[in-house]
Amino acid sequence: MFKIICRYLLASSLLLAVASAFAGEQVFNQAQFDRLNANGKPNIAYFHATWCPTCKVQQPIVDRLAASPEMKDVIIFVADYDKEVALKRAMKVTQQSTFVVFKSGHEVARSTGQTREQDIRNTFAKAL
Repeated sequence: MFKIICRYLLASSLLLAVASAFAGEQVFNQAQFDRLNANGKPNIAYFHATWCPTCKVQQPIVDRLAASPEMKDVIIFVADYDKEVALKRAMKVTQQSTFVVFKSGHEVARSTGQTREQDIRNTFAKAL
């Protein structure tokens, strides 16, 4: 039984290490967001709401872009528009379906309501 538990813990640790080595979409985490910006790492805050029709159109586009090779070093933080009230206030976000793009620790772009893939791609590219 001990061997099984050890194997499970080892496998879980390896999986976590591999998963964290890749960028992509993640639930917003203030500490990680602050750390990335302090280190000048590119990231995007995506203010999303489950009830938002525009967000529903954006989501598959965001998923494709997050998985694309050119975005491999960019973390996309998905922030719940209804729950992240302090974050919305700090970033001066007034609508869901908003992308706030950071590069070298500074905001470099922002957009709200974009639903065309090329427009979203162009906004995300500003993080690179």
